Amino acid sequence: MPRAPFDWIDGESERRERAGLVRTLRPRAADQDLLDLASNDYLGLTRHPAVTAGAAEAAHRWGAGATGSRLVTGTTALHTELERELAAFCGFESALVFSSGYAANLAALTALGPHGSLIVSDAGNHASIVDGCRLARARTEVVPHAEPEAVRKALDAHGGPGLVVSDSVFSVDGDAAPLAQLTAACREFGSALVVDDAHGLGVLGEGGRGALHAAGLAGADDVVATVTLSKSLGSQGGAVLGPARVIRHLVNAARTFIFDTGLAPAAVGGALAALQLLRTEPELAGRARAVAAELHGRLTAAGHLAVRPDAAVVSVRAPSPEAAVAWAADCREAGLVVGCFRPPSVPDGISRIRLTARADLTERQIDRAVGAILRSAPTV
Repeated sequence: MPRAPFDWIDGESERRERAGLVRTLRPRAADQDLLDLASNDYLGLTRHPAVTAGAAEAAHRWGAGATGSRLVTGTTALHTELERELAAFCGFESALVFSSGYAANLAALTALGPHGSLIVSDAGNHASIVDGCRLARARTEVVPHAEPEAVRKALDAHGGPGLVVSDSVFSVDGDAAPLAQLTAACREFGSALVVDDAHGLGVLGEGGRGALHAAGLAGADDVVATVTLSKSLGSQGGAVLGPARVIRHLVNAARTFIFDTGLAPAAVGGALAALQLLRTEPELAGRARAVAAELHGRLTAAGHLAVRPDAAVVSVRAPSPEAAVAWAADCREAGLVVGCFRPPSVPDGISRIRLTARADLTERQIDRAVGAILRSAPTV
């Protein structure tokens, strides 16, 4: 008798259970009494009255959904305004909005990595970059984390069109990519640079204009950025920023743009309102970095091994996957929500809890967070 079609899932589930890697959904209440250091709401704008009002107004005016793909009915005047404002704020010639940052990365890599070309990808890149490389027709070479010389060697050996892709700030440890050296390697071999600035926008650069703006690379004709609207801007969606001819090419060649429903107007309106707040309150970016530095300083002073934050992510090492899970659970019991990273989600095999600093945290909340982490810390 043949097996049922999905019997193989039971074996996968058992292996996942034995390895302690079962993921579960944990619905949160709208008014939960927990201090959140696990989300990516770096500037604390998700619930800002101006942002929620911008989202609500857009929904009332344009409807709950975009009604179709961007090339049919899904592009509103609001989408165009956000693209114009994003490009101007970050210093790029043009921008294109997608339904998510994930879709933006898939679009950039599949449309800019044609057959016969090479994509050089950092081993620490986000899963959306990994999947974009897998879907692209280009050959992909994964190089060791943050090693520009390995990138240069890969481009040299290829001898043809190339594209280097990297996060600007890596989500696991919060360390920054060596953008200057990566740019030098690209320009030596006539290759393009694509940078996912999801964790840089709103936190790095003048007034939060991003890592590429800070590095003097915004607007360069050989540089493309991808961003998300769901972190510092407190909304949802993503965008690709770059030269106008690149953006025109994506409109015609990027499948996650052509065949996906446009971003909901409420998300567009919320992101626009958040962008306006960043313009009027540029100090928010520096505050997020200052909170991260304080968390890092206080935890390392207490003897914990934490990676120095280059943006707003603070990663604190745990002695084992089990200890990391227990540590995060104990923090939650103490009223604090933190992230928990463990293999296979982390390529280096090191487990950690991850904290995301927020610009709106008060000193009292920082004290509360540090206290909960130290009291819950596993014994080595």
